[in-house]
Amino acid sequence: MSHTPPKNQALRQTALTCALLIAPLAVGLTACGSGGNPLAASPHEAAADVSYGTAAGGKADPNKPLKVTVKDGSRITDVTATDAAGRYIRGRLSADGGDWQSTAPLAAGVHYTVRVSTEDSNGHPGRKVLTFDTTSADAGLHVSFGPDAGTYGVGQPLTAVLSKPVHTKAARAAVEGNLRVSSTPAAAKGSWYWVDDKTLHYRPQSYWPADATISVSSTLSGVRVQDKLYGGADKPLTLHTGDRIEAITDAGTDQMTFKDNGKVVRTIPITTGKPGFDTRNGIKVVLEKQQFVQMKSESIGIAAGSSDSYDLPVYWATRVTWSGEYVHAAPWSEGSQGYANVSHGCTGMSTANAEWFFEHVRQGDVVQVVHSQGPTMTPFDNGFGDWNLAWSQWQKGSALGVSGGTAPPPATSGQGQTDVNSTPVNAPARLRPQTL
Repeated sequence: MSHTPPKNQALRQTALTCALLIAPLAVGLTACGSGGNPLAASPHEAAADVSYGTAAGGKADPNKPLKVTVKDGSRITDVTATDAAGRYIRGRLSADGGDWQSTAPLAAGVHYTVRVSTEDSNGHPGRKVLTFDTTSADAGLHVSFGPDAGTYGVGQPLTAVLSKPVHTKAARAAVEGNLRVSSTPAAAKGSWYWVDDKTLHYRPQSYWPADATISVSSTLSGVRVQDKLYGGADKPLTLHTGDRIEAITDAGTDQMTFKDNGKVVRTIPITTGKPGFDTRNGIKVVLEKQQFVQMKSESIGIAAGSSDSYDLPVYWATRVTWSGEYVHAAPWSEGSQGYANVSHGCTGMSTANAEWFFEHVRQGDVVQVVHSQGPTMTPFDNGFGDWNLAWSQWQKGSALGVSGGTAPPPATSGQGQTDVNSTPVNAPARLRPQTL
């Protein structure tokens, strides 16, 4: 007769059997736990093991590499260094793990976080987080954009003037690569041109769109340009364009064709430079407008008392070169306007037409002279002749292009040209020459 143990006794036997089976397994797990595998342990604080250099006066010198080291008996297994924007610093770890050093320049005026992973002689992992700031670039390279904010014609180039000269192609590429230009509506492809070591001009392949918003800014802040020279933070610029105004001055027919957004709205009889004083050919843009100018021949090198000397009040004067070429009222030559070229280089028209022209143009509008016997306006030394360079030539002025950024030497005026003395863009108006 079989004997069945009481229910409680059966349960106790089952529990004991399971416990006996689990016990050896638990011993095995203990043997393979964190006590037997150092890598499974939580990383310890390795502050005492890790040190770094570059600090000077509480901040790091961005001209020196960042170097992280550990004391004897430990080694570095990994380093991650990022700035506040999440950009990484490239670096190199020594073969023995004793030190790590940055291989890319630090940025100036930036906060860095460095995460260092280590391992001691027993294989136990450690971790240290370091933070530091680099010294400011406020005294570094700054960019001033031009022209002033406002509304301009579609021929107005952008300018960027640097606070310090930049000579090498690599340094110029660092600068140019951090200058941003955008247009809404989108303009044609554009490019910067290095006029000299401190001056850049920007233009699209063709004129800006009408009624556009144009923005230009710099991302140079903290960027290393060349040895010990870093970019600073600078103010962006936003400007606008109006209608597409083009005044085509034909010195062969003595007529000006005035176009607004491609539509001819007025044809004006004119006179341009006579032989020996021929008006420059090419594309110019309006530089400024002066309702009244006292024009004197001495300002362009014509001696007082000579047959070509003059000292006259001139009204409704629209300047297109710094050396003295204007579109202006010339009531003394109305009999020749539309028939002959009798001026000293300016484009003359009746007082009524000059006033109308004055009121319908703004800075940056296009004034193009064709069929004159004069030379072509030079690109940079006498106003904005930027558009007189073919696009293939313009691209050669970029430091980012294949040919680099070398500007041609300033051209001199042709023989007999009236306005031979170029005047800087920022010269006071009273010192600027005028032609008639």
